[in-house]
Amino acid sequence: MEFETVIGLEVHAQLLTNSKIFCGCSTKFGAAPNTHTCPVCLGMPGVLPVLNRTVVEYTIRLALATHCSIARTSRFARKNYFYPDLPKGYQISQYDLPVAEHGWIDIEVNGESKRIGITRIHLEEDAGKLIHDETQPFTYVDFNRTGVPLIEIVSEPDLRTPEEASTYLKKLRDIVRYLDICDGNMEEGSLRCDANISLRPVGSESFGVKTELKNMNSFRFVQRALEYEIKRQRAILEQGGTIVQETRLWDSDKGVTHGMRGKEEAHDYRYFPDPDLVPVLVTDEWIENVRSELPELPEAKKARFIKEYELPEQDGVVLTSSKDLAAYFEACVARFPQPKKVSNWIMAELLRELNRDDGEIDQCPVSPEALADLLKMTDEDVISGKIAKSVFEEMYATGKPPETIVEEKGLKQVTDEGEIGKVIESVLTAHPDQVEEYRAGKDKLLGFFVGQVMKQTQGKANPKIVNEILREKLRE
Repeated sequence: MEFETVIGLEVHAQLLTNSKIFCGCSTKFGAAPNTHTCPVCLGMPGVLPVLNRTVVEYTIRLALATHCSIARTSRFARKNYFYPDLPKGYQISQYDLPVAEHGWIDIEVNGESKRIGITRIHLEEDAGKLIHDETQPFTYVDFNRTGVPLIEIVSEPDLRTPEEASTYLKKLRDIVRYLDICDGNMEEGSLRCDANISLRPVGSESFGVKTELKNMNSFRFVQRALEYEIKRQRAILEQGGTIVQETRLWDSDKGVTHGMRGKEEAHDYRYFPDPDLVPVLVTDEWIENVRSELPELPEAKKARFIKEYELPEQDGVVLTSSKDLAAYFEACVARFPQPKKVSNWIMAELLRELNRDDGEIDQCPVSPEALADLLKMTDEDVISGKIAKSVFEEMYATGKPPETIVEEKGLKQVTDEGEIGKVIESVLTAHPDQVEEYRAGKDKLLGFFVGQVMKQTQGKANPKIVNEILREKLRE
């Protein structure tokens, strides 16, 4: 029997507010344990939560960017469960009346576009963090993260392959980063993903029994975990077995999933409206104010780059994959208005160095102005393209401007025809057999002579002049 995979993602994005969702404690990552806490986020008796207005505004931003309907009235509920990192014994979340519903994101996989529905976007507070001691049977609790604002984006079960799921997640991360509402850092947990996956016979309209996958902190792990789970479930179904509805953890070291607990349903959490929080009222005026301040989003920016700068689509995709990279490109083009040449250098040289160091563009030691100046030097024949690449590597390693490196290392291109002519004479004199072969019709030997000249000049001779003089000398 042939099976079809059905995948839905639940993505939690930690919002980039300075303070928590219901109190004034800092949300800054990396502080000493339990230093960013207060009676409100620790759930002490008698305290009252107060909603952070910016949290709602950020949610409206995402709702507009993902084509959602925004509720004019939404409310918070108490989601009851008991766990050491949840000091109140319940989580303040949204249940029956979320901020936004019924949106979509378009993704592209293997050249085909597909629309992925968004069921809902709702607000909630984060829980604390458990740290397990590897040497003793102890677990420590850090409540710094308790009360940090989260938005949960729940997709429709429209995804059919692990690649589609990974692409959707990347697209969603691009959007929240463009909106400046989440840094998208999966390793630090500010963007987290749970996946619901099931298999059903091809052609069936009803869903199979699903499992929920947790503990995936990278795009690669999301894809690998889903690939493993598809194989696991298919093997069970082909042998006539039954899939158990459960939550499973991804073990990235072993490349397998394993059972964690039975999957909870909504009734397990005993939701009820939070009596300490009034309903959230969103006016049309507020929505329009947020809409007017939305930045240019990835899809629109990509389309503009392709049209305005006459770039291939793949260049547009890469250059707009992050807002900072797109800004870097435009700053470079403003100083050196040759978009395709700038794009080639960014995609080949700059991104290679960043990827090697696992760095982001905002950490790049080569400013867009410095890269533009380097490209100007090649355009004006001050240095050759080959030397420019070695200069760029030095710029990336030291942060020095290209002019300084070229001056210090004596890399300026040789354009003096007399000087180049002398080198060519010595090359031709040293290779009489090749000269005869060339004159007998072996034109490909021109490249050999050019290589010899460049070798003697340490790559500094102007290639155009070298070719012109060589052809002239070889005709004599």
